[in-house]
Amino acid sequence: MSIDRLQEKIFALGNPSVFGLDPLPEYIPPHIMARHMAEKGETLAAAAAAYEEFGRGLIDALCDIVPAVKPQSAFFEMLGPEGVFAMQRTMAYAKEKGLYIIGDVKRGDIGSTAAAYSAAYLGRVQIGSALLTGFDFDSVTINAYLGSDGVRPFIETCKKYDKAIFALVKTSNPSSKELQDLSVGSEKLYDIVGRLLMALGEEAIGPSGYSCVGAVVGATYPEELRLLREKLPRTFFLVPGYGAQGGAAGDVAAAFDDRGGGAIVNSSRGIICAWQKTGHEGRDYMEAARAAALAMREDLISVLPRK
Repeated sequence: MSIDRLQEKIFALGNPSVFGLDPLPEYIPPHIMARHMAEKGETLAAAAAAYEEFGRGLIDALCDIVPAVKPQSAFFEMLGPEGVFAMQRTMAYAKEKGLYIIGDVKRGDIGSTAAAYSAAYLGRVQIGSALLTGFDFDSVTINAYLGSDGVRPFIETCKKYDKAIFALVKTSNPSSKELQDLSVGSEKLYDIVGRLLMALGEEAIGPSGYSCVGAVVGATYPEELRLLREKLPRTFFLVPGYGAQGGAAGDVAAAFDDRGGGAIVNSSRGIICAWQKTGHEGRDYMEAARAAALAMREDLISVLPRK
């Protein structure tokens, strides 16, 4: 299963981290952006070409030490069709390089619309007699707060095409408490969502002991993370909020099971913008990203259970 492949990659590299590819013009090294603007002008096409070059360079720098990449689709979508095509091509390259792809799309709807979203990112689309792929990511993030009607279509696609989802449960942003922490009887709303997801995933548990239905649980709420790990033993966690958002290795330690598995921790700006701290105007962006990723790996390893 898809989650089993992710867990195997994590163990093989000894690295439970994913780098988030969240490009903005100011995150692109100036020499890359300037070259594409000289060729294409101050256009969306120039920015998209720069995003693609930057992304491919990061993939080359990290594919042998990091198991996964998480493209944030919104940053590509800002550039319109050119940006979407850049994301599609960049992720095809990531797949060639062996990276597991977590498409950070946070889609949420019900019925046929949810089925369409899952087909777009994870499944197939039938055109005549041909079954064609749109993005063919290994997994995506979804919004589960519409209930099971919004999750089941994704699960069906996951089972059919060996994919996975990570549903929002307790997110890393400060205002998540406004809704997710509301009490419902003796429980918090995020507890109820987490329990629903674990129940929905029971029919698709792989050899690793985890289902195709994962959860997004933020590093910025370490106590909630610890409690959710205890309550959701078969749910794989995607953990944002490490690094730039304030989460530290000690905060994410409770996300892992007693084998050091069951979770993957994201860092975006801390890795892709590491060049901004070196003083070389981004010409060393690949080296800077690699150094930051290695430092993150060692930081996380330091809090994993000793085998």
